[in-house]
Amino acid sequence: MNKEIWVDLSNKKWSLKKEVLTTALERGITTVILDEEDIDKARKIGQLKIAVYYTSPETAADFQIAENAETPASDKIQARRYEINSNEDIKRIIGEKNTLPYFIITAKNWKIIPLENLIAEFQNSKTKLIAEVDNIEEAKLFLQTLEKGVDGVLLKQPTVEQVIEAAGVLKQLVKQRIELTPAKITVIKPLGVGDRVCIDTCSILRKGEGILVGSQSKGLFLVHSESLESEYVAARPFRVNAGPVHSYVLAPNNKTRYLSELKAGDEVLIVNSKGETYPAIIGRVKIEVRPLILIEAEVNGEIYKIILQNAETIRLVDSKGEPVSITQLKPGDQVLLNIREGARHFGTQIQETIIER
Repeated sequence: MNKEIWVDLSNKKWSLKKEVLTTALERGITTVILDEEDIDKARKIGQLKIAVYYTSPETAADFQIAENAETPASDKIQARRYEINSNEDIKRIIGEKNTLPYFIITAKNWKIIPLENLIAEFQNSKTKLIAEVDNIEEAKLFLQTLEKGVDGVLLKQPTVEQVIEAAGVLKQLVKQRIELTPAKITVIKPLGVGDRVCIDTCSILRKGEGILVGSQSKGLFLVHSESLESEYVAARPFRVNAGPVHSYVLAPNNKTRYLSELKAGDEVLIVNSKGETYPAIIGRVKIEVRPLILIEAEVNGEIYKIILQNAETIRLVDSKGEPVSITQLKPGDQVLLNIREGARHFGTQIQETIIER
């Protein structure tokens, strides 16, 4: 669920712009609308994606926003603003989808039904819908309408408090719940050596948190972080020792990646023993040759597999939500899995028959 928050700081005093920009950056909000004369000053504050409303073809901004149909075509124009006053406006907007990366939509008197229609029409398009909002209550509503919501909201009259609240709303939306199912261990088998991947995140992970990994995309094991002390090594609460390079790992937006693909700057999905999730940025990936172990678990007659490094610091999570070292596991024990429907094509779930052994 990649939702965006934009901040409109055009036609505001620089003192307010600077304060709001600093707060926005601290909370991961980087798309801002400014006046042309403020662009250089804003770039000194931090890395921002800066937009301006179109007034001329020349701009130092990253992109421009067109406000009428007469605006000449340009590579810099990446968004267009539409005011909705009637059903004819909605039909016109739908007819122009896929022409630009973003449409900004606004209305003097928002009605939920027109917004639902737009969300439904744009859900598989290349154009993202950004809705102008006057307050946080509208932001919450628009981001969740039809469960999917708009792709983002534009804070039209932003304050520091609004930016903080909006970032909090976005964080809560990201925390979706994933179903975890107890599975009975049937096989534990030491193997030879292979290339094992450690994922070092930019977050401090806590007890009960880890990532979902597996040898089959249909069944992913909750592999616990190294957030617990052991007699052999100090805790590394940012790390998950995730297994060999071939394994699937769950990323945000319900996509899987191969561990071999991951690199600094990518995101993985952190999951706790209750199934609550949030994305974490990868700071480093370490691939080293290590001894491996195969673990198989069964649910309703179906067998699921994972290969991990054969070491006592590697833990799965049991049916009570407690981390348990793989060296202490035995057949009959239960661990938590996420069982997933359908096959995967380039990490995206599809309806296709596929067998993974």
